[in-house]
Amino acid sequence: MAETTIIDGKAIAAEIHTEIVAAVEGLKAAGKRAPGLAVVLIGDNPASKAYVSTKTKRCAEAGFHSVQVNRPGSTTRDELLQIIHDLNEDPSIHGILVQLPLPPHIDEQEIIAAISPDKDVDGFHPINAGKLSIGLPGFVPCTPLGIQELLLRHKVQTSGAFAVVLGRSNLVGRPAAQLLSQKGPAGDATVCIAHSRTRNLADLCRRADILVAAIGRPNFVTGDMIKPGAVVIDVGINRIDDASSKSGSRIVGDVDFEAAKKIAGAITPVPGGVGPMTVAMLLRNTLQSARRHQGL
Repeated sequence: MAETTIIDGKAIAAEIHTEIVAAVEGLKAAGKRAPGLAVVLIGDNPASKAYVSTKTKRCAEAGFHSVQVNRPGSTTRDELLQIIHDLNEDPSIHGILVQLPLPPHIDEQEIIAAISPDKDVDGFHPINAGKLSIGLPGFVPCTPLGIQELLLRHKVQTSGAFAVVLGRSNLVGRPAAQLLSQKGPAGDATVCIAHSRTRNLADLCRRADILVAAIGRPNFVTGDMIKPGAVVIDVGINRIDDASSKSGSRIVGDVDFEAAKKIAGAITPVPGGVGPMTVAMLLRNTLQSARRHQGL
């Protein structure tokens, strides 16, 4: 069996970042606005703060106009809706991202629906979700879009392949399955969405030419659940205890990487696989929005 290919999402994200920087410089040289991204953070969730910091840093590196709106966890629904209204009306902002999760007293779906679909670079608005479901152009959630880009750039044969998406969330599982089944590049696959209640789950996974693991359980996919030579995309980000680590913990995916890489034809690591692609796709969606808003 040929050596397993490690799909380096960090390296591919760096390539995309370079492409975005060149495009932004082109916009500026043509007298157009730089892409503008507003990130709204409510509360002080440590993981959310880390994600927002990474996104803001990448924006600055790409030459974007970046706005970070930080508000306490006591922020009311009406206050947040007003923030979104103001950003919807701001011509310098082309993308709006409200970092999830929100405090429990705020309805996440109401907030997502308040974002202009034309600035919904996260791809969560019902209008954009509907467009994806019927194959119309619109913003696609960044993680599934990053998965598609990894498959494209690694020239993975998806047409006619049997793909299993393990996980049915609206953020990753469902849109990833829709992208894989659509006509065109990195599509035309026969797709099955599986989840915790799927019968004979291990047998189903063993049939997959492409296995996307997005179930949120550390090391859930074991080596004996993988078809020899399959492409394995691990979306999971799970923190587990590790006494040998300085922090006392470490990050692992939904796939037992060490076991899987002995069997798979190609696999994404965690960290360094899908994660960097999510941020890269956020910037690319914002660039796309900036072009649309300026008639390009």
